[in-house]
This record gives sequence, structure tokens and C-alpha cells, in this order.
Amino acid sequence: MVTGASRGLGATIARTLAAGGWAVAVNYRHGAAPAAAVVADIRAAGGTAEAFEADVTDEPSVAALMADVTARLGPVTAVVANATGPQPPVPVEDLTWDDHLGQLLFFVKSPTLLVQAALPAMRAAGRGRVVLVGSDMVDRALPGWSAYVAAKAAQVGLARTWARELGPHGITVNVVAPGWIPVERHADVPSTALDSYAAEVPLRRIGHPSDVAGAVRFLLSDEGAFITGDRLTVNGGHTIG
Repeated sequence: MVTGASRGLGATIARTLAAGGWAVAVNYRHGAAPAAAVVADIRAAGGTAEAFEADVTDEPSVAALMADVTARLGPVTAVVANATGPQPPVPVEDLTWDDHLGQLLFFVKSPTLLVQAALPAMRAAGRGRVVLVGSDMVDRALPGWSAYVAAKAAQVGLARTWARELGPHGITVNVVAPGWIPVERHADVPSTALDSYAAEVPLRRIGHPSDVAGAVRFLLSDEGAFITGDRLTVNGGHTIG
């Protein structure tokens, strides 16, 4: 299951996992047409996928989603928590508790609900994979982004703790932390901004969604089976200390 998979990073992750042999549940909340397009792409390439509309921050919705996916595709043994909401920068003097809650909703509550819903199937299978899509903003700590950074940092704590707790069941839990990876919502960003960012990256380029999807695919693979409680930063070395 890949949440927030109708566009952006989620769509590329879904296509990449399907190409690697996974049957993929393409979750979306808004926009059935983009989700259907992702599913059509996967099927055209010979893969297996279905689209599932659900609010992955809502308890009953997540329970219904897991039941629906299980009925149509089989037990869920891998969860990629990618769904996100608005991410407005807020100066500390204007920061409210609701600003924090808006970020925690997607980056703490949603992964918790998803993992809880998938646990019975993972335990029954004796294996499971959980990947939380984080951010290198935890390291960059840019002014105005404290609510977002706090929630993304919380993901690291979740992964480390869950890795210890769920490891005896054969379940790995990791974070993939991308740098700035332009997707559809960045279409209006001027080329000068892209060039300026790339100049700060040791590999001297902007990251691509496929870079992140490749990292997720590795952690879900047999080759990644002995990695857990870790954070894999995918940003071309931008935050090397």
C-alpha cells in the first residue's frame, strides 16, 4: 500500500514497486482520475494495481481501506506512508498548536493507524515492511518550518521505536528522507531557484522522484531485509555535515 499515490513521489513509488513485482494499492484522497492513470500505467506495463480512495488520517477510513485492499489484492505486508497535507511555513511568533497538529496528523497519526491496521497480516506472514517518507528538512532546520520539521523528526522516533518493537515479528521499519524533489506542484518554480539549489548539492543536480522510489524499493526488497530503524537520506549529499 502506497498512500498519497495519485501524483508526485507516491505515484512514482507505486509504479516502481509494481515494476518490481508488488501488487500495489494506490491510495488517494482527492482526484480519482490521476489515481486511475497511475493504475492504468502499471497495468499497461504488466503489473498489478488497484486504486483506493480513503482519508488515511481517519480511524474508520483506514480500517475500511485495509479491509478493501485485502479483499481485492490480498493481505498487506508492506506500507509506504507517503500521504501529506499542506505545508505552509509559519514564523514562530505566529505558530499555533493547530499548526503542529496539522503536520502531526499526516506524519504521526496516519502512519500509526496504517501500521496498526496492517499488523495482523504482517504478523501472520512473519514478515513486513514499513517505510515512512520523511524529509531532510529535519537536518536543514530552515526558519519558519518548525511545525513541519518537528513532525518529520517524530517520524524518525517512530521508526526507531517500532523497529525494536516489531523486529521479532520479522517487520522492518525505516524512513526514507528525500531532499527537495520537484514534482507537479513545483511546476511554477523558476529555473533559477532549481539551479541555485542544485549548486549546493555535492552531486550538482536536483533529485528525481525515481531516486526516492529506488530507495523505497530497496528497503522493501529481500536485499533490504536486515536494515531497520534507520533513516536513508536521498538528497545527493546536500546535508553532509
